[in-house]
Amino acid sequence: MSPRENGSEEEPVIRDNRKIDPETGKARESAEDAPEGALGDQGTQTAAAPAEGSATDLLAERTADLQRLQAEFSNYRKRVERDRIAVREQAVASVLTELLPVLDDIGRARDHGELTGGFAKVSESLEAAVGKLGLTAYGTKGDLFDPTVHEALLHSYSAEVTEPTCVEILQPGYRINERILRAARVAVAEPSEETAETAAGSGESGGPDEN
Repeated sequence: MSPRENGSEEEPVIRDNRKIDPETGKARESAEDAPEGALGDQGTQTAAAPAEGSATDLLAERTADLQRLQAEFSNYRKRVERDRIAVREQAVASVLTELLPVLDDIGRARDHGELTGGFAKVSESLEAAVGKLGLTAYGTKGDLFDPTVHEALLHSYSAEVTEPTCVEILQPGYRINERILRAARVAVAEPSEETAETAAGSGESGGPDEN
């Protein structure tokens, strides 16, 4: 009975183990004649090359991920620090703004000679404390008028000025670092028309007369 009739689909395998090729008459090379370890080394090198390339790519990918995470963390830390400083400055500015009327009262008492005794020491301590927080007063008689830092409450003309000038400080201004908490309230004098014409005429007649 043949294998197909037994229900087996496999066909017999015939191997030619003859050492002499019947067609060419030459000796055949077998796997036993091959150099020892040649086939094994070739397979090992073939398998090692893709493995080495895969490890290098994986290392580069992980390094890039680590660098990206480090940059994101650095930016986050800087942003948190900026926000922390901004919140602190806002809180300090809010407190100092509420203290400005008290500082105004101290200034008026000092101008009238009423700042004496224990009240004088308390006021000096308060002014020193707000100074450490960065609060400074500004505004001096004779300053050139600057609408960005001065608020003009009175206006007049004067022959004694050549530019808009603060001739009186009605209420000092306060700033914390570069931030204006309150503009200085001032009386402003501008040069009179005669003074302006005189200045303009002197500027035009700077050269010798022509005949």
